Amino acid sequence: MVEKTCGATVAVDAMGGDLGPSEVVAAIRLGLGSPDWTKLHKIILTGRQEELLPLLREAGLENHPKVVLEHAPDVISMDEKPKAAFRRKEASLLRVIDLVRTGQADGAVSCGNTGALMFSSTLILKKMSGVERPALPAVIPSRNHHFILLDAGAQPETTSRQLVHNAILGEAYARAIFPIAKPRVGLLTIGTEEGKGTARIAEAHDLLKQLKGEINYIGLIEGFDTFRSVADVVVCDGFTGNILLKTLEACLVTLKDVLKEEITANPIRKIGALLNKGAFASIKRTFSPEHYAGAPLLGLNGLVVKAHGSSNREFIKSAVRIACDALEHDMNAHIGDTIEKANALAKSAPVTPAGVEFSG
Repeated sequence: MVEKTCGATVAVDAMGGDLGPSEVVAAIRLGLGSPDWTKLHKIILTGRQEELLPLLREAGLENHPKVVLEHAPDVISMDEKPKAAFRRKEASLLRVIDLVRTGQADGAVSCGNTGALMFSSTLILKKMSGVERPALPAVIPSRNHHFILLDAGAQPETTSRQLVHNAILGEAYARAIFPIAKPRVGLLTIGTEEGKGTARIAEAHDLLKQLKGEINYIGLIEGFDTFRSVADVVVCDGFTGNILLKTLEACLVTLKDVLKEEITANPIRKIGALLNKGAFASIKRTFSPEHYAGAPLLGLNGLVVKAHGSSNREFIKSAVRIACDALEHDMNAHIGDTIEKANALAKSAPVTPAGVEFSG
């Protein structure tokens, strides 16, 4: 049994990532020596004791006052089905969620199976009152500012009311991680004119306009606007969001490969690339996902942060910092009040099933 300490206590699944527990322990060592973790008071590592103890000893963390080891003998694989994974009660992934449920940890971080993490978190922690479905945000780097995209894949099909919930969840998250008092919220569709898009978009748009006193809703936006600093929060369903996210990732990888090929094509270009080394380094920093390498599952009675399965030590360190930032800003308190008002407005509004087109 882990006794909860004052301040931010974060439980980390040490077994879930592709790079194994050694990378997680390296992240802990890196984070404890970093100013990024000043808000952290305790970190609980869940996993196989026989594997983690030698790693902690080698890293000089075996008796560290901020590090606690919680034995969890089972490991959920990346390809395991969510329902089957949920039955693995001794797994490290389920253990971090349960530590949040029991109050022994304030938040949890895992690089493990996304479906299992979402399914188990929803069942163990339960949804916040009034929230129909949790959402997964993604922070997208841009030239002048970063923006939050949600849903990024948690729920492929949503109703108009759930799109409104996504807007509220995303706005609260933006205030927690960006230095913005009133984040601008835009609803993604195929055009900015009134009536563009599906019936669900039109209904969500009408509801969001009525919530302008609660969130800074700027209206409909389209794909062109996402990288023009128009909105800080871009709202869509999980189907659209996941396609957009993966398309952007593919474009960046392709651009990087083409650029590398072109600037090394001949000696003259190589000299030019060397002279512009500083500019390339600046571009790399701007578009690096490292600073926002984890995403919380929004809308639950507790904080769970999902990091990418292939996260390295820097990314895992960043995910723990995100958990601490979210806890410091107490996102859920604001979310609950606004969700209640949104649901009151939507009570008499029609709810259109996903896929029904709006003829506008």
